[in-house]
Amino acid sequence: MLIAFNKPFNVLCQFTDRSVPPRRTLAEFGLPPDVYPAGRLDYDSEGLLLLTDDGALAHRVTDPRYKESKTYLAQVEGTPDAASIQHLRRGVELKDGLTRPAVARLITETPEWLWPRDPPVRFRKSVPDAWLELTIQEGRNRQVRRMTAAVGLSTLRLIRTRIGEHTLAGLLPGQWRSAPVG
Repeated sequence: MLIAFNKPFNVLCQFTDRSVPPRRTLAEFGLPPDVYPAGRLDYDSEGLLLLTDDGALAHRVTDPRYKESKTYLAQVEGTPDAASIQHLRRGVELKDGLTRPAVARLITETPEWLWPRDPPVRFRKSVPDAWLELTIQEGRNRQVRRMTAAVGLSTLRLIRTRIGEHTLAGLLPGQWRSAPVG
């Protein structure tokens, strides 16, 4: 079984939380029993999370050797220039090494399908923001946020829209559907 889930902002990618006060978890969304996340999505990130009851499938989705691409929309503070985009395309040096090259492009307008975030991203009149679409083939901890920071762009909002052939299309935050196993 494979489930495509649109993880809302500030929800943990697990079913329990022992912190005080407890944070929101996957348990509140009526997901089928015995499925677990195939990979992670940070607490403060949104978007596509795959869940499965098949350990081999989870491994195939998450292991970098299989080069399963992941696409993200990143709302960044500032205006990316051509040099920043090119730097992301070549690979960025992070503390844990050089990233693989990313497919990166500037999105000129906020996508019309995008839901408002609750709470909204802070707005600053004096500082512009922009949207980038980034596709990577690895999954280091907070990688997209660290990549954009390395080129001088702080990430304000991060939404994963695709993992391989699986997309977020048609799912609002908190919604899920069965997904074909490819």
